[in-house]
Amino acid sequence: MPPTILEDVPEHARVVREEVFGPVVVLSRAATWADAIASANRSRYGLQTGVFTNHLPNALMAVRDVESGGVIVNDASTFRVDQMPYGGVKDSGFGREGARASLEELTYVKTVVLTG
Repeated sequence: MPPTILEDVPEHARVVREEVFGPVVVLSRAATWADAIASANRSRYGLQTGVFTNHLPNALMAVRDVESGGVIVNDASTFRVDQMPYGGVKDSGFGREGARASLEELTYVKTVVLTG
C-alpha cells in the first residue's frame, strides 16, 4: 500500500480507533490543544505519540497528559534510538524494550544488610 493520508474521517471509523500497521496517517482537526490531547486519549492504544508545536507549554502539556509510552516533540512517533526505553500503555503492550529496560527485566534485585 502506498503512503496514505486520510482527512475528515469520522472519529468512530475503524481506521481512527484501531492500530494501522501500514503507511497510513489520519489527520483530525481539534478546536484546542487540550481537545486534541483528549481525542488522542480516547484511543484504547498508547504506544508512541508525535506532536508538532513551537509552543513549549503545549509540548509540556502533551508530555504530561497524553496517555502513551512516549511523546516525541517535533518528530514522528517512530523516532527511536537503541538506548531509549520503548513500549506502550493501555492495549499497546506492557513493559519496555531497550538496553536498560532489558537489563532491568532480567535483573533480580535483592537487598542485603550485614550488621555487627
